[in-house]
Amino acid sequence: MVNNTTKIEKSQNAKIERLIYTKVLYNIQMIKLGAKELRVTKSTEKDRAQVKKNQVYIILDNVMDTYNIGAIFRLADAVAATGVYLCGSTETPPNSRIKKSSINTTEWVEWQYFKTTKDAIKQLRSKVPGIKIYSVEQDEKSILYNSFKYEMPFALIVGHETSGVSKEVLDLSDEVVEMPMWGVNKSLNVMVSLGIVLYEAMSDKGMDNY
Repeated sequence: MVNNTTKIEKSQNAKIERLIYTKVLYNIQMIKLGAKELRVTKSTEKDRAQVKKNQVYIILDNVMDTYNIGAIFRLADAVAATGVYLCGSTETPPNSRIKKSSINTTEWVEWQYFKTTKDAIKQLRSKVPGIKIYSVEQDEKSILYNSFKYEMPFALIVGHETSGVSKEVLDLSDEVVEMPMWGVNKSLNVMVSLGIVLYEAMSDKGMDNY
């Protein structure tokens, strides 16, 4: 018969093991740079190799605002995303506004440009076996962002600030998710929407407690 003390010890050990695991995933033991240091730091290939990446990809489907693009780079760094795919009319680095809003995390996050988002998805699916493609968009087939289990590896797609993710890209997605809007405003800022869904997806993988 297992007494209560043994049960508590096993529970505590399980928590410790999970904490160690999430610390590795979160690069907790790395020295963190503030905005001031990041703005003047040039990363090397060796520096970037020291950051353990999560199997997360972010795809921008014709996102127009360069400040949004820069902020998404900052978000990609926060979750140690493997890469950012900039597609269509999305502006690319080097760009002074992207650099400013990203606080130079473009130096740390790997990115690629594709003429079409369709090409980006095709390349990802050929390179990353089993990857799931999730679009963040209001659509007749969309489901609530927190109502199902995300599977890793995954890519999250956000679209144009006015027209959203294109119909072609929605049709290529494994799932389309959206957030409830209780006020008169139809939608949230693209980077805010991505951040909410991204951290929900990360928490599904046990990465919400570091």
